[in-house]
Amino acid sequence: LSFQKDYQKDDSIYDYVREKQFPMPAFSADSWVISDALSLKLKTKIEAMGTPLKDWDISINYGIKTGFNEAFIISGAKKAELIEQDPRSAEIIKPVLRGKDIGRYQANFADEWLIFIPWHFPLHKDPSIQGASLEAEKLFRDEYPAIYRHLEGYKKYLSARNKAETGIRYEWYALQRCAATYYEDFEKERIIFQELTQESSFTHSSMPSLFVLNTAYIITGNHLKYLLALLNSKTIEYIFKTYYSVGLGENAIRWLNQHMQVLPIYMADKDMMQLFESVVNSVLANRSNGIDTQPYEDQIDLMVYKLYDLNYEEMRLIDPNLDQVLAAFGLDAASFAQLSLEDLQGLSSH
Repeated sequence: LSFQKDYQKDDSIYDYVREKQFPMPAFSADSWVISDALSLKLKTKIEAMGTPLKDWDISINYGIKTGFNEAFIISGAKKAELIEQDPRSAEIIKPVLRGKDIGRYQANFADEWLIFIPWHFPLHKDPSIQGASLEAEKLFRDEYPAIYRHLEGYKKYLSARNKAETGIRYEWYALQRCAATYYEDFEKERIIFQELTQESSFTHSSMPSLFVLNTAYIITGNHLKYLLALLNSKTIEYIFKTYYSVGLGENAIRWLNQHMQVLPIYMADKDMMQLFESVVNSVLANRSNGIDTQPYEDQIDLMVYKLYDLNYEEMRLIDPNLDQVLAAFGLDAASFAQLSLEDLQGLSSH
């Protein structure tokens, strides 16, 4: 539902739609949309050309849920202390990102660490264990004494977590949700993104064992740098925020998995994907060196417009500052229309 700022909560929807002369609502089995004609036409075009992410060769999964961060999330200083007490502690202390640590094309590691304890640890790979195991707890206490003592200090709070499961399905000292079926994905190349943002905030990671908390998600699979370019583009941000995201105020975007799954992304051929990937590599390399990447990000936006064959009015709807962006590359609307996507890959701003 796309209304402007002049719509008030108690206003008549009928009167507002009639006054604004919106086209007839677009209905489907799952939803209905009231929007201005240009925005609705843009939505229709994007959806017609795109493939829902659920049909890509990727997986989208949420991060780790501890149930009590104070026990499982520790500082670098506490990590050093636990390892000094028992060197084996290092085996189960992993770097972790909170949602707020993840930005557009970058993540800022804040020296926060996750004590990674799957259900039934250290017998977590034994499929015969179906509930909280005293045998597992004894082995944990014997094999990782420093971390056991650390968590024991929070036992009262850890035992009070989800009472339908804690001490029944899993041990009091285990994580509430440990990504049991996909925690190995945190060893793979992946896109990471936070759930609640003001703008598209997707980045790339190939750092082994870098976990995220459940305020963030990971995407693993194929064509990740191409997807990274599209997901961070103004086009996809506009479409998602306008038509797919749950509204949380004027500027907030909530990137929930169920809505991401149906987000339509253009499935380009291999050569076209490589054009985007080369620019993404430049963005990532420059970001890591503290160099401004806005010209590269603007370049990607122009490439995405061309990918979806958007006209000037559609591009301006997405980015009201389009003319300034084009001018930075020595272009105007007419000259941009003459360029191919391959031409845009070689652009450089003035």
